[in-house]
Amino acid sequence: MTANIIDGKAIAKQVREEVAEEAAALVATGVTPGLATVLVGDDPASHVYVRSKRKACAEAGIKAWDHDLAASTPQSELLDLLDQLNADPQVHGILVQLPLPEHVDEQLVLDRVDPAKDADGFHPYNLGRLLSGDRIVAPATPAGIQELLLRSNVETSGAEVVVVGRSNIVGKPLAALMVQKGPGANATVTVCHTGTRDLEKHTKRADVLVAAIGRAKAITGPMIRPGAAVIDVGINRTDDGLVGDVDFEAAREIASAITPVPGGVGPMTIAMLLKNTVALARRASSAAGSVLND
Repeated sequence: MTANIIDGKAIAKQVREEVAEEAAALVATGVTPGLATVLVGDDPASHVYVRSKRKACAEAGIKAWDHDLAASTPQSELLDLLDQLNADPQVHGILVQLPLPEHVDEQLVLDRVDPAKDADGFHPYNLGRLLSGDRIVAPATPAGIQELLLRSNVETSGAEVVVVGRSNIVGKPLAALMVQKGPGANATVTVCHTGTRDLEKHTKRADVLVAAIGRAKAITGPMIRPGAAVIDVGINRTDDGLVGDVDFEAAREIASAITPVPGGVGPMTIAMLLKNTVALARRASSAAGSVLND
C-alpha cells in the first residue's frame, strides 16, 4: 500500500478562490474585508509566514495593514496598538503573530484582541464558543485540518481520531472540533501528550492520526495502523531540510492517506485565516453586530 498524498496546496487554493468570491460579494455591498497583522521581533520563520499571509490577502481581495514592531517594543505600546485596531471599523480581523518576545505576556495580548476581530480564533470567548458547538471562528490550523479531511473524503464520523499534542493552537481546539456533530467531525477523540503512557498503543488504533508535537519524525512507521489517514502538523528544520513530526517515507507505505511537509497543513492555515477574516467582516456588516451582543 502506498498512501494517497493529501495536497494541501491544491486544497488551500480552492479555499482561497472561494474566499475571494465571498470577499468580492462583500465589496459589492460596500464592505472591504480588512486584516491587520501585528509582528513583534525578528523571528525569521514568523516574517516568512506573515509575508505569505499578506500576499494571500492581496490575492483574495482582503485589505491588509502591516504593523511590524521591534523586539524591544514595550508591552504597553503593543496593547495600545491593539486598542486602536479594535476601534478601527475598517479592520475586521486582527492577527498577532506568535511567538512574542519573552517580556510580553502572550495571554494578556491575545485577550486584548476584540473577540469580534479575532481572526486567529484564540480569544477565550471564541474558544468557549468553539467548545460549546456554536463557533464563530475556529483557530486556523485545526480548521484547516478539518477541511483537508473533508475535501479528501476521509470519513471521520464514528472514527477513532488520535491527536498527539495538546497545545492551545492545535491539539486542544482540534479535539473540540472533531467531537462536534456535523461534517468532518462526530469522531471519538483521544489527545496524547508527554504524560501519555504507551503512546504507540494509542496511535496504532487511530483511524485518523494527527501529529502536532514539534519533534522531527517522532511518529514512526510501526506506530501507525495500516490504512490510517495521517495528518502531519509539524515543521522541523533539520540538516536534511524541513521535515514533519512523522517519518514520511515509512508512513506512506502504511497509511491510506498522508499530508506532506511542506505542502500539507501549512497552506491551509493561511487559507482558513482568510476565511475567518471574511466571516468576521460579514458578521460585522450584518445587523447582528458584535459577537458580544449575541
